[in-house]
Amino acid sequence: MQNSRRTGQLKDEVYRQMFRLEEGRPGAKLGVALALLRAWIAAGSECARGQDADWLRKVSPLCLQMIDAAEKAAAATACPQ
Repeated sequence: MQNSRRTGQLKDEVYRQMFRLEEGRPGAKLGVALALLRAWIAAGSECARGQDADWLRKVSPLCLQMIDAAEKAAAATACPQ
């Protein structure tokens, strides 16, 4: 039961940070990266399997794409061509 609760908390943290990133809030790129890292660490230490591991494999590329897009948008804003 505690593993399920911890997994739910980690998912919530990742989603909250993704929303912050989508809204363009300062520090959101680092926040989503740290939340994702915490989820991966927990998955390894708590032997996450099944749906939790599937969720992590699906959401990780999306998080990385969001971070990349935010980086590109910030660079385009900083150095307009």
